[in-house]
Amino acid sequence: MLVTGFPAGMFQTNCYILAQDDAKECVVVDPGQDAAEPLADFLTRSGLTPRAVLLTHGHLDHIWSAQAVADRYDIPAYIHPDDRYMLTDPGRGIGPTLKPFLEGAEFAEPRTVIELADGDEIEHAGIRFAVDHTPGHTQGSVVLRTHATTPDGDDVEIALTGDTLFQGSIGRTDLPGGNHEQLLASIAAKLLVRDDATAILPGHGPSSTIGQERVSNPFLVGLAGSR
Repeated sequence: MLVTGFPAGMFQTNCYILAQDDAKECVVVDPGQDAAEPLADFLTRSGLTPRAVLLTHGHLDHIWSAQAVADRYDIPAYIHPDDRYMLTDPGRGIGPTLKPFLEGAEFAEPRTVIELADGDEIEHAGIRFAVDHTPGHTQGSVVLRTHATTPDGDDVEIALTGDTLFQGSIGRTDLPGGNHEQLLASIAAKLLVRDDATAILPGHGPSSTIGQERVSNPFLVGLAGSR
C-alpha cells in the first residue's frame, strides 16, 4: 500500500494519501490549509483519482481544503456529526485568540457529507477503514484504522490518529469542546488496546507506533490499556 503525505499550511497539518499498490484510486485524509493545489499536483503526477476525503476532526487546520478537494473530484467527505458544524463555522472550534487566522476566509460544506460513527467500517479505493470515536481533543474526533502489508509480507495496522495522539504528546484540550480526562480515556480505550506494532500517523509531526508511545510518551504514564 502507498501511504504518503505532506505537511500543509501555517499549521503544518499532515495531509495523507493512501492507495493500494498499483491502484489508480486513493483516499485523502485531512486536507488542511493550502493543501488543495499540492495535493492536485501529486495526484496528477501519480495518476491517482481520490474517492473520498476522510476527516479526523473538525478543526480548521484539518478541514480547510476539504470542500475544495471533495467538490473538485465530486467525492464525499466523512466527518463525525459532533464536529460537522465546523465545516461551515470553524471559528467556533478554535476560540477567540485564533479567530484572526480566519479573517476573509469563507467556508462551506462539501456537496456530499457523510457522518461517521464509532464502530463504522467504510471502504473506498479498495481500502477498508475502521472508525473509532475518540472525543477529548474535540467532541467529534475519530481515529481511522486500516491495514497494510509490508515488503516482507507482514500485516501491519495503521492508525490515523489526527490530533488525539502524537509522537511524544497528545492533543490539546484548551479549545472549545476539549476535555483532558476524556481524551486520556479515549486513548486508553481505543489506542492502547492496539498491538505495539500498530503504526501511528498523527495530524502533526512524525509517525510513531503504539509500542513506542506506550513506553515513552510522558502523557501516558500510568494510563491503562488492556489488549
